[in-house]
Amino acid sequence: MADSGASPLPPTTQARSPLSRAEHFVWLTARVLEQRLFAYHFLHGGADPVETALDAYRNEDGGYGHALEPDLRGPVSQPLHTARALRVLDRLGRCDGRRVEHVCRYLTAVSTPDGALPAVHPSQRGYPAAPFVPIVDDPPSALLATGPVVGLLHRNEVWHAWLFRATDFCWHAVDSLETSHPYEIEAAVAFLDSAPDRPRAEASADRLGRLVRERRLAVLDPDRADAYPVAPGYAPGEHHFPHDYARTPGSLARAWFTDDEMARSLDFLAGDQREDGGWPIRWRAWAPGSALEARPMVTIDALHTLRAHGRTID
Repeated sequence: MADSGASPLPPTTQARSPLSRAEHFVWLTARVLEQRLFAYHFLHGGADPVETALDAYRNEDGGYGHALEPDLRGPVSQPLHTARALRVLDRLGRCDGRRVEHVCRYLTAVSTPDGALPAVHPSQRGYPAAPFVPIVDDPPSALLATGPVVGLLHRNEVWHAWLFRATDFCWHAVDSLETSHPYEIEAAVAFLDSAPDRPRAEASADRLGRLVRERRLAVLDPDRADAYPVAPGYAPGEHHFPHDYARTPGSLARAWFTDDEMARSLDFLAGDQREDGGWPIRWRAWAPGSALEARPMVTIDALHTLRAHGRTID
């Protein structure tokens, strides 16, 4: 039998470290994909089992569906599902070759007239989706969907015709941001962190950092989170913190925050692990299944962020 990388769980009462508590939570609640991702990143598991699990979400059109992104249900391919698939492949070091060529073909097929991605393609209509996700017949281009995809492809030195116009769209969208919401800023950072024009990326990030601080889009004092505004349409308490923007010390967003602000943010993240071993979702939960599937994903991301910033998790 192939070694999955999993380790036998200690009794719950002995699972004292953040990592061992999270491991218990993942085996208890996660989908196969997140179980294998956890094993790959934290238990010396292999990459092949992760990719095999990811393949279950892939469609013939080159995109990904089947609720890979839990807030969009149903089998059809969607840009947000496909972005998450690329993120998994990036973490495996396998964001290249024919698999990505097929993805780029899908991205080309669903792009808007200006060459970028809609947040939700109208093929989603008829399948369940979160009520805060609009489904329209002629959706506009969205930095939220396009920025992370373009950033990942540039980071992995993928060159495809689709990237040229999509990159131009991202530059225009980032340079045009004046009033924004936190998730759009996160998407901008995902693009800027890997954009090829580094001087321009640094200048754009500097401007966005000032915007984040002026509009108070990051909670700088977790003990006074209620004093910070929540964007319209967000769930109560759906705040963003410095670690949400600067997920690694090398991110351009790290310069937006002082060492003390970053330390307080990471302290808050470490302390937000729940008794069951998982981290909570902060956006609006609209269906039990989507919330249950999202929490292991958020938990793995939290562990990644803490470890990237040098925090002890095991």
